[in-house]
Amino acid sequence: MEVVLQNLTKKFPGRDRKNPSDVIAVNNFNFKIPDGKLIGLLGPSGCGKSTTLNLISGLQKPTGGRIFFGKDDVTDLPPENRGIGLVFQNYALYPHLTVKQNILFPLQNLKGKDKLSKAEMLEKAIAAAKLVQIEGLMERKPRELSGGQQQRVAIARALVKMPRVLLLDEPLSNLDARLRLQTREEIRRIQRETKITTIFVTHDQEEAMSISDMIVVMKDGIIQQIGKPQEVYDNPANLFVARFLGTPPINVFEGCIRGGKLYIGEDAVLTPKDIPDQDVYAAIRPEGFICRADGVLNCSLKGIEVMGRDISIVAANGAAITPAIRVIANAGDTENAEYFEEGASVRFHLIPRKVFLFHKETEERIYYKEAKERIYDKES
Repeated sequence: MEVVLQNLTKKFPGRDRKNPSDVIAVNNFNFKIPDGKLIGLLGPSGCGKSTTLNLISGLQKPTGGRIFFGKDDVTDLPPENRGIGLVFQNYALYPHLTVKQNILFPLQNLKGKDKLSKAEMLEKAIAAAKLVQIEGLMERKPRELSGGQQQRVAIARALVKMPRVLLLDEPLSNLDARLRLQTREEIRRIQRETKITTIFVTHDQEEAMSISDMIVVMKDGIIQQIGKPQEVYDNPANLFVARFLGTPPINVFEGCIRGGKLYIGEDAVLTPKDIPDQDVYAAIRPEGFICRADGVLNCSLKGIEVMGRDISIVAANGAAITPAIRVIANAGDTENAEYFEEGASVRFHLIPRKVFLFHKETEERIYYKEAKERIYDKES
């Protein structure tokens, strides 16, 4: 089911007596969600992603704009008539009912031509339970289940009617790290098997990037960027997107363009073409550094964190906007060993495709091409 959001806007009345202006939670949201895809709505708390989900579900009415499921305008339809499945962060299971009864509940409320026999309802409930792999827990109560199992019950209950659209509102937030990983893999598997158009709300960029076909990055109710996860990571449209995506986070420096060279502090680190002299933000992914004795960027080593396959080098630079920068290096790179002493000077070459420039005032992306005369490592 294709979902189309046209100029979707949601305003809430201001509560500040001195400044009673409206709060715009979702601002002119335009997006076409392709049929059968899993879309991640991603952003920090308060960015409007859950409000957007509530508007799609019908739990809240938009101030402006329209919502279409296929060719059907569902903007004014109540939630029960939209054909949605909704999974909440807190599971929202009925504690006095068994797993089977929780899954059956949406089917028992069907009326008219949609009403099913008991045998048909049981068949659908068992199929939904098998889909989320909890068919052996049907007689248990929610209190007898782990957090991950309860979330599976909630997903099965949402899927049992085979909704046109599945909506997931931060469904993994209450799970521990291992369960989050396992459950998000299950969500992706279920979505691929059912081919139900799914909208997944999360503030965890790793979750969104790992399972989504496309992500929508939001800030203050406004779409910042839409694209495939890797494309958005590799080509952030602005500094907010660059900083929000990535673990460890991107390293941001105050820099300047002077005479066709990018300077970070006193170090000339790149030769971007056709950019006028100006102050900029230079953002470098942790994997965009190459530790070399003749490196163009000089930093002060603060510490080393060994993480099996990789080494995380924690360093400091006076132009960085944070007290520490973090660099990911290969643990087998013995050439770097001489630097692994706290307080030592450590130098890096930079990988140009991992270096992004942004306007100092607007924080929008400055696109550039590399000059032929390179001042970074030729092998990078």
